[in-house]
Amino acid sequence: MPRFWCGILCFLLTSCLHQEQQNSEIRPGDPLPAFAVTMDDGTLLHSSRLLGSPSLILFFHTGCSDCRRTIPLVQQAYERFGDKVRFVAVSRAQSAGEIRSWWKEHAISLPFSAQSDESVYHLFATSRIPRIYISDAGGIVVRCYDDNPCPGLENLIQDLEELQP
Repeated sequence: MPRFWCGILCFLLTSCLHQEQQNSEIRPGDPLPAFAVTMDDGTLLHSSRLLGSPSLILFFHTGCSDCRRTIPLVQQAYERFGDKVRFVAVSRAQSAGEIRSWWKEHAISLPFSAQSDESVYHLFATSRIPRIYISDAGGIVVRCYDDNPCPGLENLIQDLEELQP
């Protein structure tokens, strides 16, 4: 096969793979993917338990500077909405000990699930943290945020207030 056609074939294959990666991200209008995580209190949380009320899922790593700015904002939303919204923070490849230490140092009480890998994260996205997914009571994603730009507290509050009955 001549080099020209090899180059074209490689370009097309790369473009298709890149497009598939982009399309694998959860977007507004998509249902939450099925997942199960063990929370910091030892309980097992299935995504089906997020149905029935709005939810906010945060993917983070405490070593990420954008995450360190976003986690306290999600904490404030958690304190404001209490049991009206289900909050879940899921680490992207970080140990429970590291998270607990950072949570304690910064007075965070947000429930979290420490993940040793990125398998749950990859159900939602392929790159970039923090990531926030806000879903309605039916489990349909209504808003997605990542690090470009990170949401402000006012964005989170407005999004969650719009989902209140």
